[in-house]
Parts: sequence; C-alpha cells; structure tokens
Amino acid sequence: MADFMNIGVVRWFDRRLPILSWTNHNLIDYPAPRNLNYMWNFGSLAGLALVIQIVTGIVLAMHYTPHVDTAFDSVERIMRDVEYGWLMRYAHANGASFFFIVVYLHVFRGLYYGSYKAPREVLWWIGLVILLAMMATAFMGYVLPWGQMSYWAATVITNLLSALPVVGEALVGWVWGGFSVDNPTLVRFYALHFLLPFVIAGLVGLHLWALHHTKSGNPLGIDTTGPQDFIRFHPYYTIKDAFGAGMFLIVFAVFLFYAPNYLGHPDNYIPADPLKTPAHIVPEWYFLPFYAILRAIPSKLGGAVAMVLSIGILFLLPWLDTSRVRSAAFRPVFRWFFWILVIDIIVLGVVGANQPEGAWILVGQVATAWYFLHFLILLPLIGWFERPRPLPASIAKAVLDGNEPASARRGAR
Repeated sequence: MADFMNIGVVRWFDRRLPILSWTNHNLIDYPAPRNLNYMWNFGSLAGLALVIQIVTGIVLAMHYTPHVDTAFDSVERIMRDVEYGWLMRYAHANGASFFFIVVYLHVFRGLYYGSYKAPREVLWWIGLVILLAMMATAFMGYVLPWGQMSYWAATVITNLLSALPVVGEALVGWVWGGFSVDNPTLVRFYALHFLLPFVIAGLVGLHLWALHHTKSGNPLGIDTTGPQDFIRFHPYYTIKDAFGAGMFLIVFAVFLFYAPNYLGHPDNYIPADPLKTPAHIVPEWYFLPFYAILRAIPSKLGGAVAMVLSIGILFLLPWLDTSRVRSAAFRPVFRWFFWILVIDIIVLGVVGANQPEGAWILVGQVATAWYFLHFLILLPLIGWFERPRPLPASIAKAVLDGNEPASARRGAR
C-alpha cells in the first residue's frame, strides 16, 4: 500500500480527498493487538450480514407493494415471477436470522471478555443502540409479508404500548394510524423498515470510530504497553476475517438453499385474517427470550417494563461489574456464572417458543428472575469478593512465553 500511495496521481487525489490515506490507516496499517482470537471475527461478520440485508432489501423494495390488499400477493409474485426473486427473499429472511446470530455472539463475547469496561463504555453503548435498531427493523420487516403470524404479532406487540399510563392508548392509535393494525400501519412500517438499515450503517460507522479511538480490546483484557503488543491489521487479520466470512457464507448457503423456511413460521404463508386468531402467537426466534420475560410477569405493564429493562440493564454493565479485571480468562468464578447466564437465556428462548401454561410458566419466571439476579446482585458481589488470577505483564510476554490461559488462547489467530 505504501508503494501505491507514492504514485503521483494517487498523492494528488489524496491531498484533495484523503479517503485513501484514511483507508490505509484504518484498514491496513491499523495496529491491532497481536493475540486476538476468532471471537473477534463476529464484528466483521455482522458488517457482512448488514451488507447482505441492505442489498437484498433494496431489490425486494423494487417489487413489493405496501398495501394490505396486495402485500401478501406481491411477496408471492416476488417468489414465483421475479427472476431470482425467491433467492432475494430467502436471502433477506434468513439473512436477518444470521445477522442476529453473529450480533448475539458479538455481545456474548463482549460480556465474557469485559469489552464494556473503561475506556470502552461509549463503544459498548453504541453497540447496544445498534442492537435496539436491529430489533426495531426486524420487527417491522416481519410485518411486511402480511401473513397470519405477521399481522397478529404486530397486533400483540404494538398493544403493549397501551399499558403505559395516560398516553398508552393514544400512542397505540398513533402507531397504528387508526383503530387497528391496518394499511396505515403497514405503510409506516415499510417506510421505517427501509430507512433504519441505513441508520444502522451510520451507527456502525460511529461504532468503528469509537473502536479505533479507544483501540480494540483483547482476550487477556490488559492494556497494550508498546509496539511489541501490536501487529498490522493487514494481512494478519484481514485473511482471518476472510476465512471467517467464508465459513459464514457456507453455513448461510446451506440454510438458503436446503432449509430456507427452517427459521421461519409456517403460519406466515397464510394471508392475514383479522377475524381468526392463531392458536399460538410467537415472534421470530431472536425475540423469544425477551418474549418469555414479557410473559413471565402477570401484569401487562410489569411485563413490558421487564422486557425493556432486560436490554436497558446492559447499559449499566460498566458500573454493575465491580471487578477491575476485564477478561473472564482470569476470573474463574465469573466464568462459571457467565455460562449459567448463557444457559438461562437459552432456557428463556425455549420458554418463549412454548405456550404459557403448565410448568412453562414457572420455568419462565425462574429464568427471568435469574437473568436480573445475575446482573443486579451477583455481578457486583462477584467483582467484590472474587480473587482473580494474576495478569501477565504484557500481551507480547504472554503470547511469546506461552502463558496465555486456555480460555484466552483458544481459537487464537
């Protein structure tokens, strides 16, 4: 790249618009910690998933008709009559699921390695805002096919706003644009669903800016002490990101071509019928843990508040986690409770997929209580009383001497 930047025409152009030098600084010569493992692949994979969603979404928007009388039929036309329309539709639908998979893994990696701790609090917040924008985009996109599950999921979720005191009913009517989920609702959701991915792209740019300002974390959770702790981003990490992208695309292609409807709901291939309620209304799989938290509280308002707080509490993590050690590689007690939390969230997802009856009610309430207990009570107490293992003097010393803990070394680049 240095030889390329020395070409006269390139220097002339870069002096007037320094995009090439910016690219060289941030994507090629950017100093990255030398011990990053494959858990640091999920950020680039999330960017790849976002690109897939934007490209396929633009193509689908050219053929979709946002009207309650024709929306379902326009989706069927895309699938049957538009050249490669089935591919665009399936790529977009499954791409949403894969986007959430890599982002959730990215969040769990941040929880495990303490990526929310100083000086990366704002970086963590921006990531959570991106997650919230993704959820809003996915929810509104789920409504657009105007299938039976789309319609009733929109009705149930938007009705939660009515639990708010004083302004609830008026707010629901404003979101609907009428007295029920109808054509004004569909048009509004379509417009916002098209707009929000570009907002997410802007937030991703802000996220990367914050990342490059505070520098990337690492599996050891210690600060870099000098040039010996860094390596150039290219080619060492670009080739690894390319390998991760290849593996991601292989798995994505398996679902896309062999099981395109596996992650969806069959009722959404039935046109929306406001007069016939489905036997079991469920959101997409990536909302199921939050749906279980919503149903765990008998009160409608209490359930809605708990669901919002389940994400809102993550904004307070930099202060709820009282330990000075970032990485779970040196925190044996924290590591055990982290994996219990992972199991708890999986249990919440299973509960959300089942009818709220029998033993599922109790399981959902216990899992919900544990979720909040982990963050509000256990996390501060673990930070106060746990005795972490000694930290290495530097990244370079730990890597070159082979003293990295197995949990930090596993999957190392």
